[in-house]
Amino acid sequence: MQKVLKRSGVEVDFDISKIRNAIQAANREVHEETGQALTQGQAYSIIKDIEEECSKYIHPISVEDIQDIVEKRLCRSRGIGAEVARHYIRYRQEHEMKRDGRLDDRIEALVEDMNQDIKDENSNKNPTLLPTQRDYIAGEVSKDFSRRKLFDRYLIEAHDAGIIHIHDMDFFIHHMHNCDLVNLNEMLQYGTVISDVKIDKPHMFSTACTIATQIVIQFAACQYGGQSISLYHLSKFVQATRDFYLRKMPELQFEPEALERLVQLDIEKGIQTIQYQLITIATANGQTPFVTLYMNHAEASEGQERDDLDRCIKEVLKQRILGVKNEQGVYVTPAFPKLIYALDDCNIYDNSKYFSTTRLAAECTSKRMVPDYISNKVEMELKGDLYTCMGCRSFLTPCRYKRNYGRLNDFTPGHQYYGRFNQGVVTINLVDVALTSEKDFKKFRQVLWARLEKLCYPALMTRHNRLKGTKSDVAPILWQHGGLARLKPGETIDELLFHGYSTISLGYAGLYECVKYMTGESHTSEGGKKFALEVMDILNRACAKWKRNTNIDFSLYGTPIESTTYRFAQNLQKRFGIIEGITDRNYITNSYHVPVFEEIDAFSKLALEAEFQALSPGGAISYIEVPNMSRNLQAVIDIMRYMFDTILYAEMNTKSDLCTSCGFDGEIEIVTDESGKLIWRCPNCGETNPDKMHIARRTCGYIGLQKWNQGRTAEIRDRVCHVSIDV
Repeated sequence: MQKVLKRSGVEVDFDISKIRNAIQAANREVHEETGQALTQGQAYSIIKDIEEECSKYIHPISVEDIQDIVEKRLCRSRGIGAEVARHYIRYRQEHEMKRDGRLDDRIEALVEDMNQDIKDENSNKNPTLLPTQRDYIAGEVSKDFSRRKLFDRYLIEAHDAGIIHIHDMDFFIHHMHNCDLVNLNEMLQYGTVISDVKIDKPHMFSTACTIATQIVIQFAACQYGGQSISLYHLSKFVQATRDFYLRKMPELQFEPEALERLVQLDIEKGIQTIQYQLITIATANGQTPFVTLYMNHAEASEGQERDDLDRCIKEVLKQRILGVKNEQGVYVTPAFPKLIYALDDCNIYDNSKYFSTTRLAAECTSKRMVPDYISNKVEMELKGDLYTCMGCRSFLTPCRYKRNYGRLNDFTPGHQYYGRFNQGVVTINLVDVALTSEKDFKKFRQVLWARLEKLCYPALMTRHNRLKGTKSDVAPILWQHGGLARLKPGETIDELLFHGYSTISLGYAGLYECVKYMTGESHTSEGGKKFALEVMDILNRACAKWKRNTNIDFSLYGTPIESTTYRFAQNLQKRFGIIEGITDRNYITNSYHVPVFEEIDAFSKLALEAEFQALSPGGAISYIEVPNMSRNLQAVIDIMRYMFDTILYAEMNTKSDLCTSCGFDGEIEIVTDESGKLIWRCPNCGETNPDKMHIARRTCGYIGLQKWNQGRTAEIRDRVCHVSIDV
């Protein structure tokens, strides 16, 4: 049955009687004023046409869409029908003016767990929990205020039409930024302050890990995107543990094996603290911190320091392979922390010193979907430096500023990445640009440039200007105590918004559908790829122009649209109708990716997408879908080696599901229920209650745990495997 999405976010069954009653009421008003009215037969015919038009929607239809359909159908009738339409429009406008309680309705639906939009918005937030509800209520207030007070009306109209997407409006009321690289080294080595308590340099590895989890949680309360920390910044304290035991028990200097056993126990304790603290302590917004743990042998100096880091990496991988216990005591895959493992000459080959760690990473990937992989080789070619992304994929631009905002508060030679951040994101819908151009290439370029200059740039500058003037006092741990800087109380963060210290991101979505519509080909073909690269060039030239004019590091970003993929698809269907191969799905393709349904082998996909990653300097990640690889780790390693030679940043998507009703631990399937809605079902026992299943899928760089909207669920269902089952 067709579903209707009410303004509150609640989904209800389509009810033609409500349309009939509204038309009849408008018809009566016309009759009272003019003595004329639609005949019963005319009204019946109009209502049937409206019902048929509404039934064409392949997703829940909004109340606004229904009202638009009613108006257009009445107006087509001309004569008395047009007069009825005029009364219907007046009725609609009067109710629009009275609808000051729309925010109240959305909040009420949220609190009563009826708001389907909220339920499906974030695959790692549970909207039934009280802390999460409080966060969502704050988000609704922020969106309402921001839409009315902080953004120009034309930008909101473009956002609502799905022409652009202004990210994270639920935080925009606050002077908060997006994602960052936590300067954990600065805070641990030189001290920090947490909740007005001075924290000195720790004396053991496990203590450093405990402090790190507290820092991560504090960060998560002060920004809304992902954050990344380096395991190297923690592994430096393994030597501190050695020194601690040697001071406590000097005789251990003659028993190195006993000493190293104690050191190993402390490493295990510290890593366990990180794993369990970060998945059991909810942040102020009622969710696990979106944190990434970066593991790169090359960050440490060769010798003891790198060996200590290797021990820590091994322990992280071992504990993740084991997993964590759910309520039933069964080990399952946790979503966080996300793990990134850097591939390097020192670990990628059979004769590499740390190859055994890489083999352990392959085992972890085959069972738990992580780690993801960054190629040190490719990163040096593209960026000239080695550093991790901020969260799931946002990358900083290469360091170009002349001041150190850390402990010394003056210029120190060398490049800095930890302590830097992203200001925010606005994404352009490339599919809408293509459809608006009607396959006219000259018009396409004109429309694209116009939207970049007149919509994306002003929206991004609105984000930037919202941060200008922010005082360091709003988040002392970030701006005063070493997390991102050591500014003075009352000092603004303005300097950090320029000179390349932070980035601001132009996102893009739907490159595949854009190219397919304009050329008739996928960008996996030579003709399609040529046009796709031209589009990427235009986007990068826009960023370069804005950077020259403002001294702000605008950067092109392959957007990880989670819920927005569904919203964009709905908007496109509303604006352009159903176009086969373009708008006939409930999702559009993320960034530059090969569409999930296109048959392509893993190596060809990685090679093609590597070209587009190089043109997405502000952030990008590629993935390949793989079957159960646990019995063929050599195949996983072969793919990792290809990644090392070919692409900056990629991941392998396996499946990690569990049905607690019957104990089935294979792949939970996606099926269509009697109402046409996509649901998850255990293929063994038929269970469909999501509360009785643990489902982990890669969503947009992070692992999501079973809360996806219909568009994203359809995208997950349509994913084809890029590796032969026979590997």
